[in-house]
Amino acid sequence: MSQRTIPVVNLSHFVEGDAAQRDAFVEALGKAFHEIGFVGVTGHGVSKKLINDFYKASKSFFALPTAVKSKYEIKGMAGQRGYTSFGKEHAKQSEVPDLKEFFQIGQEVAADDPDKAEYPDNVHVEEVPDFTQLGIDLYRAFERAGGQLLRAIAIHLELPEDYFNREIEKGNSILRAIHYPPIRQEPASAIRAEQHEDINLITLLVGASAGGLQLLNKEGEWKEIVPEQDEIVINVGDMLQRLTNNYLKSTTHRVVNPPREQWHLPRLSIPFFLHPVAGMDLTALERCVDESNPRQYEPITAGEYLDERLKEIGLKK
Repeated sequence: MSQRTIPVVNLSHFVEGDAAQRDAFVEALGKAFHEIGFVGVTGHGVSKKLINDFYKASKSFFALPTAVKSKYEIKGMAGQRGYTSFGKEHAKQSEVPDLKEFFQIGQEVAADDPDKAEYPDNVHVEEVPDFTQLGIDLYRAFERAGGQLLRAIAIHLELPEDYFNREIEKGNSILRAIHYPPIRQEPASAIRAEQHEDINLITLLVGASAGGLQLLNKEGEWKEIVPEQDEIVINVGDMLQRLTNNYLKSTTHRVVNPPREQWHLPRLSIPFFLHPVAGMDLTALERCVDESNPRQYEPITAGEYLDERLKEIGLKK
């Protein structure tokens, strides 16, 4: 078996384990997030059938003619709901668009919720009737697993275990189905998605249909991440890095093109970007600031930070 790039932990040890198993999980997760910024998670409780059903529905959606998909591109939404066409998004330091199209599903709140205006409706696709509902079900499952991981991180940071609960209840999380179409001619770049860091607290990525995901390690080398069966890859986002004053690492990663003999294969990937509510204060935690690591960032709220970053990557004008 090849050497793993990232460690693996079993979430059920934290959720259902005894005190010793919980402690061991918290320590292993904290160490992975501090040293590498990535970890593989098994025992996460996200149904394999649900993942597979959403994959199938996503494939059906992306196989639709461009004119049909374009009906679901909602103006003024900055890609936060519905379809975003090929070549719209780029990494913040790059002018070259990534070779992908995607569909986004966001938080659903009740029609009479006082904050309903902040949560636009999700977009339902007539041609693939179960696509959005499956996405919403998967969203909830990821939200649950992500919330449990954040409980463990709160313990690791010596915060109350429920520290993140209030911040992620009705959080602005996004489930994104990303389609990288087959490569038909010599690409201008070897990169399907240019190197970047994620904006959010943590990202949960369920195994892509093809390889190509790489992280940049401390030695400056690109290392392939190859998840095992039923493993979700989790990484720290910039919001959690800011909150912990760089103690937890938001690691640079990218998606590279496959070898030429696999160019004809599309790549489908389903990340869940776990975001807090817009009002969460991302000011660095006191316990993460000291003489050796003074405050690295200006105070900002999650909503302000998200706005800033969506403009940088070309989704918001």
